[in-house]
Amino acid sequence: MNLSIITSFIFTAIRVATPLIYGALAVCITKQAGLLNMATESMMLSGALCGVLASGYTQSLVLGVLGGMVGGILIGLLISYAAFVCKTDLWMTCIAVNTALVGGTILVMYMITGQKTNTLGYIPSLVMPAVEIPLIKDIPVIGPILSGHNLFTYLSLVLLAAEWFLLYRTKIGLRIRAVGQNPQAAESVGIAPRKLYFISFIFSGIFASLGGMFMSMGYLQWFARDMMAGRGHIAMSAATIAGGNPVTAFLVAIIFGFSDATANYLQLATIPAEFSYMFPYITTIIILVVLMLAKQKKAKDLRKKQVLEAQRQEEEV
Repeated sequence: MNLSIITSFIFTAIRVATPLIYGALAVCITKQAGLLNMATESMMLSGALCGVLASGYTQSLVLGVLGGMVGGILIGLLISYAAFVCKTDLWMTCIAVNTALVGGTILVMYMITGQKTNTLGYIPSLVMPAVEIPLIKDIPVIGPILSGHNLFTYLSLVLLAAEWFLLYRTKIGLRIRAVGQNPQAAESVGIAPRKLYFISFIFSGIFASLGGMFMSMGYLQWFARDMMAGRGHIAMSAATIAGGNPVTAFLVAIIFGFSDATANYLQLATIPAEFSYMFPYITTIIILVVLMLAKQKKAKDLRKKQVLEAQRQEEEV
């Protein structure tokens, strides 16, 4: 196979993994708090639309990104208020918000542009630049793979390190993990679980919105209806597989990125397009099944070990 095709494939895999990385980071921080954010998709949609609107009307990338982050934060606050103040069921709240945002973003787009498909040609939104990394860009093979990505892609690596540091090297991270492991015990030593739930969903909204903005201000330069196409759900799977560990979730997201890139290349072959669309989801199911079987085997081995240990103790008596 031509080397340029291989490097192009890996470059594409990293690019399509970028929104999954952001989405996985969004889910990881709530999972560490003992919660599963099932509204990642809607946070990404909100961030994507708000980023386009803010950058388009201000002609400022900084204000555009801030506007997109505000969109994600507002969804996080809405879910937190409904679930932790009004005591609604968290899962049902997330599902309701996901459903509402699919139609809500289209409604807002229609009210502003008169279109129900996309904002192309109606809102002069800005796009994050691609970045060529000095020195690395000139290295054969490695340069074409690692250099030239959108700024959002490199920012995801910075935020990966930031989230890891937040969770494992700061007091607030320790409290988030303590609440996730045992909220009653955490509350007994003066930690307020509800406050930390709000904080985790705010951070989740920020991460998810950046993933959405990559789609509308990096990968494309406009907002389109349903443009997340299930990426929030795949990202949730990546974080769940990783057990809420951001580094592991990043690696799983990269694997899903390679799967998605493979699906894109399959569309160029004679394979039916329907199969290529299914490929990332098939990969997700396979990984989940393999992990489930591995956990079952581990649990079975542990039970067997406990039985043998009990028999040995009885023989000694």
